[in-house]
Formats: sequence, structure tokens, C-alpha cells
Amino acid sequence: MRKPSRLNQSVAPDFLLLGLSEQPEEQPLLFGIFLGMYLVAMVGNLLIVLVISSDAHLHTPMYFFLANLSLTDACFISASVPKMLINIHSQSQTVSYSGCLTQLYFLLVFGGLDSGLLAVMAYDRYVAICHPLHYSTVMNPQLCAQMLCMCLVLTNCPALMHTLLMTRVAFCAQVIIPHFYCDPSALLKLACSDTHINELMIITMGLIFLTVPLMLIVFSYVRISWTVLGIPSPGGRWKAFSTCGSHLTVVLLFYGSLMGVYLLPPSVRSTERESRAAILYNVLIPMLNPFIYSLRNKDMKQVLFKLVDGRKTFFLPCL
Repeated sequence: MRKPSRLNQSVAPDFLLLGLSEQPEEQPLLFGIFLGMYLVAMVGNLLIVLVISSDAHLHTPMYFFLANLSLTDACFISASVPKMLINIHSQSQTVSYSGCLTQLYFLLVFGGLDSGLLAVMAYDRYVAICHPLHYSTVMNPQLCAQMLCMCLVLTNCPALMHTLLMTRVAFCAQVIIPHFYCDPSALLKLACSDTHINELMIITMGLIFLTVPLMLIVFSYVRISWTVLGIPSPGGRWKAFSTCGSHLTVVLLFYGSLMGVYLLPPSVRSTERESRAAILYNVLIPMLNPFIYSLRNKDMKQVLFKLVDGRKTFFLPCL
């Protein structure tokens, strides 16, 4: 049996992103749907950042991390969807070698940062509910900044290392990626050289980006549940749990979609299943997060209404 030919690595190969559908008649519909979802996600997340930064009452640790989560979501969806829209519009499936590795790096960074921020926000809720008298002392601005920096370092370093290791991989002549973005596992399947180090790096990143943050979230909510169940008043228990509802919803959506793909045995996995899950955590969750956090949050809605009323007052004299 003839072995697949190896590309000359001195000439950077172009990859083909098959996208979500190869049917020409479905392309305009896909373009419209994903353009709409992208615009909604960008406007919603950037609006949350604007609302939090414009009101001094929201300059608290919880909203500080929420603003960073929204900014991360805006960057995360921007790492994959614009390229997919460009490919659909231009009727081209190609992505350059450097473009693919750049996209891979930013997807890993912002995906890992999303996971880290969700863990930090769980710790914030733990301190607020389990140690309310010490909340302002424990969650001081210095600690919040240090936790954000820690998340940035723990995501950037492994993502950069994995991307650099990917430059050492020799790819076969048929470089077709059955996704709408440069998926690291799909890239390694196209390799003609040894990829054991790369696969080990993926496992390491899985521990850093997913397993450790999820364990911290579970630990925080076990302690929160223990504390809340000890509150004698049903109204008090409901008030305490309600402050965690939005965060829990996002955690379940984010980790549920990832586990639905990457924890399944290889015999059960399929390209279609992985693409659907990728749409969920790459596109839908960044789009839904602003609605999940704002619609259930009285403070956010009040500041948003103030901004809208203020703009109306400003523009009315000009009419």
C-alpha cells in the first residue's frame, strides 16, 4: 500500500475547511444565519462591557469578571466565525497555513480563558455566599487583578506552546479539515510525522483548560450548596441560589457541549456530532451569555435602561 505523500514544509500548505455544508443552495442561508448570530453576540457582549464600565455601582468583583468574560466571548466567536463567513461569501474553502495556526492559537487562548473565568466567578460566588462578612476583604481589587492575570498566563503559555509544536508537524498532501475552523485534533489526523508530543500537549491543555477549572467549580458549588441548605428561611435559600443561576446555566452549557464530544469514546464520535457541539460552544454560547446574565440581573437591566433613557434625552433636543 502506497504511503501518503508528505508536503515539503519549506512551502507552507493551504488547508481546506469543508464548513458545515457543501451544498451550494444552502450557503446563502448559512451566511445569513451565522452573520446574524455573530452580530447579536458582538453587540450583546460589548454592550455588557459598556454597561459595567459606565456605572460605578457595578464596579464590583462579580461584574469585573463578567465584563472580562463578555470581552473574551466576543474575541472567542471572532476567532472562527468571520473566516467562515468570508469563505462562504467568496465561495472558497481555503485557509492559509499561517492563518490556520493563528486561528488555532486564538481559539485555544480564548476558549481556555472562558473556562478559567468561569472557575474564578464560581470562587467569587463561594466567597460571597459562604463568607459574606469577609467578601470585601478577600475579593479585593488586587486579588481580582491577580486572578485575571493568572488565567491569562495559564491559557496563553500552553496555547502558544501547542501552536509552536504544530509548526514542527509535517502534513500529508490531502489537507482537508472537516470543520468550519482549524480544530487541533483534526489537524493532527492529517499529519504524516510523529505527533505523540502534540497529543500529549492536547491532554495537558485539557487538564489545564477543562478538568482543573471544572473541579474548582464543582468544589465551589458543593460548599455553596452546603451553606445555602443551612439557611433556615426558604426565602433566604432562594435568594442565595438565585445569585448563582446565570453562572450555573453558562457552566452547564459550556462544559456540557465540550464533554458531549471530547469525553465520548472514538467509536461513538462523528464529524457531524463534533460540528454541532462546536457550533454550540463556539457560536451559540457566546451569543446567549449576554441574555443569560442580563435578563436575570436586576442591576444590569436598571443600568441598561438608564443608558437608553440618557441617549434619548441627549438626542431629543437635536430632533
